[in-house]
Amino acid sequence: MKIALLNVKYSPNLGDGLLSECLERELSAALPGAQVVSIDLAGREIYRDHGASRRGRAIAVLEHLPSWARRHVVRLALTALVRLRLRRHFRDRLTGVDAVVLGGGNLLTDSDLNFPMKISGALAEAARAGLPVAVHAVGVGRDWSAAGHRLFSRALRGVPLIAATVRDDRSRRAWGAALVPEGLPPAEFAGDPGFLASLHFASPRPDRAASAEAPALVGLCVTSPMAIHYHADSPRPSVDYLAWYGKSAAALAKAGYRVALFTNGSPEDRTFLERNAPDWTRDQADAITVVPPFATPDDLVRFIAGCDLVVGHRMHACIAAHSFGIPTIGLKWDVKLESFFALAGRTTFIADCADLDANALTTMAGRALGTRIDTDRLDLLIAATRADVARLATRITAAVKDKRP
Repeated sequence: MKIALLNVKYSPNLGDGLLSECLERELSAALPGAQVVSIDLAGREIYRDHGASRRGRAIAVLEHLPSWARRHVVRLALTALVRLRLRRHFRDRLTGVDAVVLGGGNLLTDSDLNFPMKISGALAEAARAGLPVAVHAVGVGRDWSAAGHRLFSRALRGVPLIAATVRDDRSRRAWGAALVPEGLPPAEFAGDPGFLASLHFASPRPDRAASAEAPALVGLCVTSPMAIHYHADSPRPSVDYLAWYGKSAAALAKAGYRVALFTNGSPEDRTFLERNAPDWTRDQADAITVVPPFATPDDLVRFIAGCDLVVGHRMHACIAAHSFGIPTIGLKWDVKLESFFALAGRTTFIADCADLDANALTTMAGRALGTRIDTDRLDLLIAATRADVARLATRITAAVKDKRP
């Protein structure tokens, strides 16, 4: 049996690859002998060094266009991409596949029709091949455009849907409001596959008892202001992020922590870090370091697993850390991050940068490091996420068996 996952595994944001690899590996374990592969919705096939790519420049241009013009430009470009390249890519990769899983990740969202058009194209090819489709542990946005709503609804109604799960209650409500009236079943809940990072990625974490004298290592995940403004689910308070990161890193170092500046890999984040790191590290180069870009999710997880505390906007940096029992501080920008902290029982450790100056962050860091992760709750969360994948495997097996003559 061959199962294809539709996701954005090879995105430059390695958090997407992290959760995709977790789902691949856990589903493979739940279906012994099955081949589980990912089909990237953007047509990528390997992890690669994206550098300061055209993506950042494109986002910068799009941000300055009126919303109607931005939607028009993006739709024209996406229509050409899907018709001329991606439909053939999906068709070729689905050859020999027995079932399709859409997930995981924040896929049912509408940012200038990006996912609606790509998912519509991919599911049209799945429907053409008569393949059963499951939606697993996805994030669902609330503010779809009318065109995005039509594309998602038509695509999901056009396939034999054998299961539908979302990763948080907000997504479940959004699915119910947008898709149940269209005749689709209510979505169930399934844990984000990223919670399984500690099971599927090796940890180099040292014995803390043996290095108790070493200052705690704080991984400060840097996100570009451009990405925050473009992808945030609502208008964010005005923050000078260049100053915020510099002052925060300096304050943490002054408090006695080792600070490592890193990104999840998105080109705009990397550019922002590379451009400003010399200023942020100049006065405390011994205490504040810059982590070289990661090549794969394994590299990202290996670094995170060696931290004592992770601070950042990026959800899967926080989820991976939590999976290893490492405390996190979330920086608000998207309700999906707030949903994760609620699920983890850590809502007192998420704040908006506008309300979190350098001294407040340092105080919160001390409190986070001193507040033990609820390991019983974490173990239950990991076990439940594994059970969710096992249920998915059972439904896939039944659907494939029914489909075969």
